[in-house]
Order: sequence, then structure tokens, then C-alpha cells
Amino acid sequence: MAVTDEAILRIRDMIVSGELVPGQRLPPEKELSERLGLSRNSLREAVKGLELIKVLDVRQGDGTYVTSLEPHLLLEAMSFVVDLHQDQSIVEIFEVRCVLEPYAAWRAAKVITDDQVSELRAMISSVDEGTSVSDLVAHDLEFHRLIGQISGNAYLASLLDGLSSSTVRARVWRGITEERSIARTLEEHKAIVDALANRDAEVTKSWVTVHVSGVETWLNNALE
Repeated sequence: MAVTDEAILRIRDMIVSGELVPGQRLPPEKELSERLGLSRNSLREAVKGLELIKVLDVRQGDGTYVTSLEPHLLLEAMSFVVDLHQDQSIVEIFEVRCVLEPYAAWRAAKVITDDQVSELRAMISSVDEGTSVSDLVAHDLEFHRLIGQISGNAYLASLLDGLSSSTVRARVWRGITEERSIARTLEEHKAIVDALANRDAEVTKSWVTVHVSGVETWLNNALE
């Protein structure tokens, strides 16, 4: 079990047992991480996940609270997780992306300009490991959209943009639950841009294949 998943289960158990009740403020991060025997980073990622599904409410400058846990609130927030785990079509979308995106990147490497390389590098420099998962996913969408446009095939770029937008929920959930997913995404983006800057079509294609298939592999494991 991933450390973040374990942290989520620990907090869930505190709520189920009544140790934490609706509306109650969680102990400070340092105190809670020590009590649960978890690193502060793992606890932080667990809180992000539980905030996303409306179990916790993070109030800037105030603290983290258990929500009301009312059924309508939880059902609304959990709908995308249920969709993710029940709709097998998301796996097929990633399979198509794994075929088309490396080809689009291969085409882009052959025609990319210095200005476009600079634009991609600037895009990467605007995010780091402290970037929120939602902001990183937005960055990832724009990163892939730009490479599709650079490929020079407008129909392919439009098709990939539609496919990529359909996988946002999966990418957000991966960003929250998988260790080092943000750092890994940024490292792979940099490697892709380096290959594009060298106009090395085959290396670019290989890196994009690794990048997209990484999410596909995670998704298949999550659905098992």
C-alpha cells in the first residue's frame, strides 16, 4: 500500500471511531503526523486527497477541519472517483494517447523553432514540486496541447486535446495518491523539451511514450 493511501486510511479510521467528528479541527500537522507515525509530507498528501472528496476542509490560516460529512456532500464529491473506477473507457483513452502522442511529438521535433522551445521551457519553469495538483494538471494539459500544435497537423492536435481533456480526473487522482508523481511529471517534461530542443525525433517519441504510459500503468494498477 502506498504511504499516502495508508495515511488516508488512518485519518478515515479516526473519523469512523469518533476520535474526529464533523466540524472538528484536526490537531496541528506535526502533532498528528507523530501520532500516526507518518511523515509530514505523507500526511499533507493525504489531507489533499481527503479535501478533494469533501471529507476535510482546509481553511487557509485557520486549520483543517472535518466537514459536515453530510451524504449529499460526499456523494457529489465522490462521483468522479466512482466514475474513474467503474468506467473502463478511460483505460482505452490512455491506450489511444500512447499511440498518437508519441507520433505528434515525433513530428514536432522535426519542425519546432527556437522560439517554441523557449516557450516550452518557460512553461516548465512556471511550476515546481510545490505547485498544487490541480495547477500541475492544468500545466500538463497546456504542455501537451502546445506540442500537438507544434506538430503541424491541426486535426491530430485537436483530437489529442479532446482525449487529454477527458483524462483530467485520473491525472488529478494520481497526483494526489502516488508518491513523487509531481516530481516525476516535471522531470519527464524537461526530458521531452531537451529532446525537442535537440531536434531528436526518436528520443522525443521515446520520452513521450514513457510519460503517457506511466499514467496508464498507474491507472491499470488502481483498477485492479
